[in-house]
Amino acid sequence: MILSIDTTSEFGSIALTEENRTVEEVLLHSPDGFGHILYSHLERLLERHGVTVQQMDCFAAASGPGSFTGVRVGLTAVKGLAEATGKRVVAVSNLQALASFGTAPLRAVVMDARRGEVYGAVYDEQLRAVASETVMKFPEWVKSLPASEFEFISSDFSPFQNSVDVKIPIVTAPRALAAAIGKIAWREFQAGTATDPLEADANYVRRSDAELFWKE
Repeated sequence: MILSIDTTSEFGSIALTEENRTVEEVLLHSPDGFGHILYSHLERLLERHGVTVQQMDCFAAASGPGSFTGVRVGLTAVKGLAEATGKRVVAVSNLQALASFGTAPLRAVVMDARRGEVYGAVYDEQLRAVASETVMKFPEWVKSLPASEFEFISSDFSPFQNSVDVKIPIVTAPRALAAAIGKIAWREFQAGTATDPLEADANYVRRSDAELFWKE
């Protein structure tokens, strides 16, 4: 079993998965962050199913992109749980998790990155990245997409709807990504690529404000 967490935006989620099956997924909404509510929700989730953190095979968290503080909250939580139980960790990109909701051979996933930009990437049906994750203006990103057929995947594509060819399929993914993260983590765990807690790292894609506005 895998306990997975996504706290990278104001709509977070937690999930308990068993191999490729979702035991339960809980959508959380906390505009002021998750640090103060996350552990109580995790405790109740485990209690409902009569399991403990010691029984988990692995822990997983959304590694970003998203809120810098939110990314750290989720990763810190699973790293702490894994360290305490002697288990492994898988950090999963939110963009890869979004791609898991598609059906086309090529899946162009997109998230609002604010500041007039988007986070985008292209994955194949095996959830392998065929175009690197990036952050840029939406029109520029669209121009970089492959000429072959693909589908768009986003939890909210409405801001971009009028900027793309109406013939391109659009898949609306749910806001809750924790279960998808858990299922991807199971594949990594089975493949032996889950990491030591200390090695799990964030996937910010864009540098922090402190770095962007740093002046010598």
